[in-house]
Order: sequence, then structure tokens, then C-alpha cells
Amino acid sequence: MSIHLGDSVVYGHLWSTEEARSILGEQARFRAWLDILATLAEAQAEVGLVPAEAARHIRDYATGAEIDLDRIATETRATGHSTLGLIRVLRATLPEPAREWVYYGATVQDLTDTWTATVMRSVGDLLERDLARLEAAALVLARDHRTTPMMGRTHAQPGLPIPFGFKTAVWAAELGRHRRRLADGRSRWEVVQLGGALGTLEFWGDQALNLLDAFARRMGLGVPTIPWITSRDGPTEFVHLLAMVASTIAKIGNEIMELQRLEIGEVREPFIEGTVGSITMPQKRNPELSEHLDTLARLVRADASVMTEAMIQLHERDGRPWKAEWIALPEAVALTLSATRYALMLVEGLEADEDRMRANIDARGVSVFAEPVMRTLADRVGKHTAHDIVYQAAMRGVEEGLSFADALMRDPRVPAYLSRSDIEEQADIGRVMGAGPLFVDRVIRAAG
Repeated sequence: MSIHLGDSVVYGHLWSTEEARSILGEQARFRAWLDILATLAEAQAEVGLVPAEAARHIRDYATGAEIDLDRIATETRATGHSTLGLIRVLRATLPEPAREWVYYGATVQDLTDTWTATVMRSVGDLLERDLARLEAAALVLARDHRTTPMMGRTHAQPGLPIPFGFKTAVWAAELGRHRRRLADGRSRWEVVQLGGALGTLEFWGDQALNLLDAFARRMGLGVPTIPWITSRDGPTEFVHLLAMVASTIAKIGNEIMELQRLEIGEVREPFIEGTVGSITMPQKRNPELSEHLDTLARLVRADASVMTEAMIQLHERDGRPWKAEWIALPEAVALTLSATRYALMLVEGLEADEDRMRANIDARGVSVFAEPVMRTLADRVGKHTAHDIVYQAAMRGVEEGLSFADALMRDPRVPAYLSRSDIEEQADIGRVMGAGPLFVDRVIRAAG
């Protein structure tokens, strides 16, 4: 029985991905840990701390051994230590001369934190791939709908017409910034951990710093300025980036969910034949993709909060907050990769209904052009006076069931400055969308 829904046979597709499992699954975790132990032994052999023959034996086992999870679990429970069970199984399998050189001078965080760095590296590659595709999909929508008018809304109420491409260009620009944040941060969190008992590398004597350099080079990771046993800002920053990415995706999902309501009907998420919206209302097509993105983002943000708490560490080692990372970071990874997968399905398959967009503008009449009317009137009576006049007319129209133009013309101050034809002339969609198309061009150019 699955404890976490990401591992569920029935529901796992909603909360994780096969790529996430290939990195974070238990077999993958212990295989990676063995590789790190072998790499450490090879680095120690390089600087003369471990016999080369012992390092070769450890590498041979790490490469070809079967991972016996049951046996590792038994030893782990017997020792009460998070990695000693693995070490005992490894030592029992190695030739006698190599057994004493396993994990030579290293401690649990040297192994597990270095693994975390490799996870962040692998996930960073996947995240860059998915963000690049998402940004590209949003840019295609922005280009194709550069001048497609739709109702812009503030506080969920109609405002002024904007280009639909302006909305999707906002998405693209935000996704592009996340890509830059990812590229900028990788050098901070993709670094090895090697500190020994207290972070001072005292066990390895004069070869300590040479060993650190050799280990990092062989792992393909950076060299930290100082061990980060109690400095958890790197993994925390990484998970906060995941939370930001998931939140941007949730924002996109929420917009699409709202715009595809039948009352609005301006976009549609792709429909998968056979998908059932309701077992009691068979006519429904629920926004399954878009609403799930919001759920995923809520959980990733919660994991980011746990990671922030894990930054508060005591002295030179503190297992309490560090162990919380074992839950929070892998979960945030799985949820975010699930979010990017579903977001790609949503944005790449999004359908825009240009006719419905225009119909929703026309249904509001001239009232959606209240701002340009106010702007024209402001040249005659001043901006704030013009605002008061247009506001009072708009409210009167709502209360008395009048058209915006009729309500405005009933104000005795208006006819002296504007005719009905002047008011109706402001209903120029191309002009009222302002610099929206130009901003689309800027975003496309900035994305290269």
C-alpha cells in the first residue's frame, strides 16, 4: 500500500512523473549513494589516502551489485543509523582488503547531501527543458494573438479590451525569468558536501583540501567555499524556485480555468476523448488540467516553508531540521515536475475562441470604453473632474438600466464638451489596447 500518492499505482500519475521516480525512487537513491561512495574512494586513492586496489573493488561493487533493499532495511533498523545499514551490506560483500576503506573518514551528510546536489542538478536539467518548452508555447500564443482583442479584467470584472497575446506574453516573460533564476542559482546549490564529522575535514589531514577538489571534480559538481552541513540555504533556494515555478504555472492554470467557464468561454483546455467530468452530470467537461495545477502549487509552497524552517540549525550538526528535508525536497521535486508536465499539455494544446472574445467585448457596449471617454473629457475639464463625471454616469446606468452613452449624455455637464458621436468614436478597440501589441513584440525579442 502506498503511503505517498506519488507512489500509488492508481493515482501516482497526478503527483509525480516517471522521470522523478527514476531520480528519487529507493532503488535509484541507493544506486546513486553507492556511486558516490565509489567516487569518494577513487578521489581518496587519487590523493593517496586509500589503496587504489580497494577503490577499484568498491567501484566494481557499486557498478554491478544488486540493491537488496530488504537486507539494507534490516541492517538500518538494527543500527538506528540512516546509512550504516548500507555500509554493512557493502562491507559484507567486498573482498577483505577493501572493506576497511568504505566510507573512509566520511559521515552521513557527506553522502546524502552530495546526493541531494546531484538530484538538484538532474532536476535542474529537466526543469530547464520544461520551462523552455512552456515559454515557447506561451510565445507562440502571444505571436499568434498579438492583436486579438479580448476583455481585460481587474478584480474579476470587465475592464478594457487587451490583446490576448499580451496576457500570454506576461506568462512567457515570467517563465523566462524563472529560467534565468535557475541558471543563476545552479552554481550555488550544485556543490559537493565533504566535511567529515564537524565540517573541518580533520580526518584527512594535509590532503583534506586536495581530496575535496578531487571529489568535486569526479562528481562533476562545484567545490563549496566551506562545507554546508548546517548551511541549508542552497537546497532551500532550490525548493523556493520550484515553488515559484509551480505558482506561476498555477496562475496560468487558474486564468485558463476561469476563462473557459461557459459564461465566458474564451479559451478551452485540450479535451482527451473519454475523459469524464462528472458521474452524475454527464454533460460536464471539467477543467481537470488547469485546476490540478493549483493543487500542486499549494503543496510545493508548503514544502518550501518546511525547507525554510530547515535553515535553522544548531551548532555544527543538527538532525532535526535536516531530516525534514528528506521529505520536503523530493516531494517538491515530484510535484513540480508533475506540474510542468500538465502545464505543457495545457498550454501547448490551448484553444482560443476569438469570436467569443469579441462577443464578450461587444456585449458590454460602449461602457468598456469609459477610460478613453474619460481621457477625452479630461482635456476639457481636467482629469479628476472627468473621472467623477464618468463614474457617476456609469453608476447611474447600472442602477437605472441605461446604456453608458445615454447615462453620460444625461449629465448636464457633458453635452457642452462631448456629443454622442464623440462618445461612440472612443469605441476603437485597436486604439484602446494601447501598447499591448508592442509589449508582445518586446517579450518575443527578449526571448530570442
